[in-house]
Amino acid sequence: MSGMIFGAVIGYLLLHSLLGVVGGALLGYFFIEQRITRPNIPREELERIQAIFFNTVFMMLGYVAKADGHISENEIKLTETYMEKMGLTAEHKREAIRLFKLGTESDFNSQAQLKVFMGVAHHSPNLRQMLLVYLVNVAMADGSLGSDEVRILREVASTLGFSRIAFEQLLQMIGAQNSFAGNQQAGANDVAVAYQALGVTKDNSDAEIKKAYRKLMSQYHPDKLIGQGLPDDMIKAATERSQEIQAAYDVITKSRI
Repeated sequence: MSGMIFGAVIGYLLLHSLLGVVGGALLGYFFIEQRITRPNIPREELERIQAIFFNTVFMMLGYVAKADGHISENEIKLTETYMEKMGLTAEHKREAIRLFKLGTESDFNSQAQLKVFMGVAHHSPNLRQMLLVYLVNVAMADGSLGSDEVRILREVASTLGFSRIAFEQLLQMIGAQNSFAGNQQAGANDVAVAYQALGVTKDNSDAEIKKAYRKLMSQYHPDKLIGQGLPDDMIKAATERSQEIQAAYDVITKSRI
């Protein structure tokens, strides 16, 4: 906000008009505000963050898959299918499978790995959320969440800095957003599910709903996530999530005309 105010003041001093105030505020937003909220991470550091994110995702996927004490053939197939959907390169897929197996080992220390991840992602709530989204999506891949899976996901969410309420809401939102995968509406109950997907209710105003929609779209913006350390070939999940949010928002706006 300081960038907008600074720009507005400069605009007024230069032009002494409302146009100068508005123009200055816009320039302040794009040239000052954006630089504050989108730091330019050095390439070497960005590559390190990408590597840690990649390692953490797939080791934790293995850890969550083993939540009930064993891994079934179905869980392995579902995880491999998810890897295919992510669009990983052949090299990354081989490495992902290796990391997944490490996460299933009895001596795997999930908290130690999450501590490494938090060392590079503590200032990036979007990156932390993407990690949790990956884990929840795979856990939900068989159509349900077991009590052991939910317990472990709660522990992970807590370590990542999510409150119990925030995690439960995210869990509900992800499930609802998945109903709009491939631009498929949720059926007869699609409007109610669309509200859940955006984390709002029918009692919210149009302005509040639009604000929630824009916030979600910003959280899953591909360029922003890549700039924060999401590997390039893992951006597909974020792109699909944006499409699901867009589809849910379209259902809501049409229902409120």
